[in-house]
Amino acid sequence: MASALPLGDPAPADGLLPASAAVGADDRAFGVYIHVPFCRVRCGYCDFNTYTSDELRGARQVDYADHAIAEIRMSRQVLEASALPARRASTVFFGGGTPTLLPADDLVRMLGAVRDEFGIEQGAEVTTEANPDSVGPDDLLRLAAGGFTRVSFGMQSAVPHVLAALDRTHDPARVPLVVGWARDAGLDVSLDLIYGTPGESLVDWRRSLDQALAQEPDHLSAYALIVEDGTKLARQIRRGELAAPSDDLEADMYELADELLAAAGYEWYEVSNWARDASHRSRHNLGYWRGDDWWGVGPGAHSHVGGVRWWNAKHPSAYADRVTAAVSPAVGREVLDAPTRETERVLLLTRIREGIDIASLHTGGRHAVAGLIADGLIDAKAALSGVLTLTRTGRLLADAVVRRLLDESSELSSRT
Repeated sequence: MASALPLGDPAPADGLLPASAAVGADDRAFGVYIHVPFCRVRCGYCDFNTYTSDELRGARQVDYADHAIAEIRMSRQVLEASALPARRASTVFFGGGTPTLLPADDLVRMLGAVRDEFGIEQGAEVTTEANPDSVGPDDLLRLAAGGFTRVSFGMQSAVPHVLAALDRTHDPARVPLVVGWARDAGLDVSLDLIYGTPGESLVDWRRSLDQALAQEPDHLSAYALIVEDGTKLARQIRRGELAAPSDDLEADMYELADELLAAAGYEWYEVSNWARDASHRSRHNLGYWRGDDWWGVGPGAHSHVGGVRWWNAKHPSAYADRVTAAVSPAVGREVLDAPTRETERVLLLTRIREGIDIASLHTGGRHAVAGLIADGLIDAKAALSGVLTLTRTGRLLADAVVRRLLDESSELSSRT
């Protein structure tokens, strides 16, 4: 079952944004996220807003591109009416679900709508996610010819029993094939891995890392498995059919990944992401972590512009009904207050390699820095130059670092 939408205020039917959203917009990058909510099979660990064919209740995959294009056109009108400055998209990201379950020509049409309505910056990053069994060489050639620059394959593991525990259906032997086809098409390649799956050993994880590195991807993501409430995996663990992930083993797996990736010439730039060099970092995801603006297209998609966050109707049929009626698909939103925006700024910037300027922290947060250095959680040399950057141990405990920065700030504020 996909996760529920957050609580918030009702979004206006016309989608118009408050005047505060336009403040400082010229200084923020603008990205577009297009959610394609279709999957052949629902993976047991997944709580994303995705649907298999028997869950669509009247919505049709064949109509989806037209509905998304209608929202893209509406989005430009909303931003113009809300007095937002015209900005070209610097990144476009197709996620899901499995975007490549749609014909490549549909993905190219949706990208064309972004180009027509907003313009796309020269040298923009344009990515689609794909499962290894959802694309062939012709699909990738069509995507590249249509303006895509990058593909992110959901490899997850190279070990059959781990893939089976995750309900992933692709053959690990297909990964080298699709990577080769993407290279032949001129696309950059990212591989996504998951670690901490029930039954996965450190030896299994090393095998997956070794096979991923053998493909020489431009970018690699490695995410610890999270057991989400309401998923098949959560039910299996609750019934004792599978063991819960081990925090200690996951920490060992993270350290092994960082060691092997560093030895192979990859640099970490966000807690769960590594790239061959700075030019291959995911610029779209960096926009999230830096607090830039993005419009999220599609069922359940989230958007953020200038401290205003909103989300669309969740089910594809409800989404289709709204855009067909020329009503904003947004059903809820929140205008973030200053304390919330500061909390999110610290939370997100702390996760990336560039870190956060220590001088920009509240007084209490600055006072926490010495203790974080002493505990080996932040880089002492970087701190001396005024930047808070996590060490490897700090990356494992990133949430704890943020809590200390914010708790110290809150504690000091309460005394003054």
